[in-house]
Amino acid sequence: MSTPFSPRILVFDSGIGGLGVVQALRSLAPSLTIDYLADTALFPYGEQPDDVLQERIVELISQACEELNPSLVIIACNTASTLALPILRERLTLPIVGCVPPIRWAGRVSTTRTIGLLATSATARRPYLKQLHEDFAADCQLLVHGSRHLANMAERAFRGEQLDPAEVQQELACLLQQPGGNRIDTVGLGCTHYTFLMPYFQRLGPTGIMWLDPAPAVAQQALRRLGDSVEAPPAADLSAPSDRFYLTAPPSEGQDLASHIAWLGFTNGWQVFPYRARSTV
Repeated sequence: MSTPFSPRILVFDSGIGGLGVVQALRSLAPSLTIDYLADTALFPYGEQPDDVLQERIVELISQACEELNPSLVIIACNTASTLALPILRERLTLPIVGCVPPIRWAGRVSTTRTIGLLATSATARRPYLKQLHEDFAADCQLLVHGSRHLANMAERAFRGEQLDPAEVQQELACLLQQPGGNRIDTVGLGCTHYTFLMPYFQRLGPTGIMWLDPAPAVAQQALRRLGDSVEAPPAADLSAPSDRFYLTAPPSEGQDLASHIAWLGFTNGWQVFPYRARSTV
């Protein structure tokens, strides 16, 4: 009898945002083996220069693929996807699934033709966002709030901290009180971290708004790509380690993090990924 094949997926993000995608993967395909890599040494990405980020993301994911040998990579980060996805697809031979702001989805479902996007400051300022709007929702007014605070708030919420509702309402006001904001009927989450703020958005935002979280769609696309491209590895690979959780820098509250990632299958806690920065000498 042959041993069942459990593909290994690498999920990458700057912090805990990609765990929303992991959660969706667990519900859709419980047998998957998942490695998670968070670039906590450079979090938040929204405050870093693009050229520094691009080089680091490409090198870090390339090294992770060499070390961890995944069948597929999910870049569960809008900033990383827009900066590094084309380069990584040229460099690596395995399937790579990215994550972009759900502008196309919002354009499909909005009835008022006024859509909103909550994003990081880095995503909000990139030409890629304007191109998505022009290509997929040109008949909609797009209002964007590029927040410097929501990603950190999401990290706190993930760890079980109760946020001050006024903090969240202030961020929502930056979007909804823009000219035309009263016509918004659909808001996309342009950062995977914001998955963990969804209960706050739904409770504190105006009634009638549709909130679009792309994490389930990213997970579904990854599984489609996996089914199209993956063949079972040699028997020796079947004894590879189970789910692993990597950070590029130790967290300030390591035990607290370990307890919060265990329910997602990372029962062995976390470890620091041995990233080797490329020498510029």
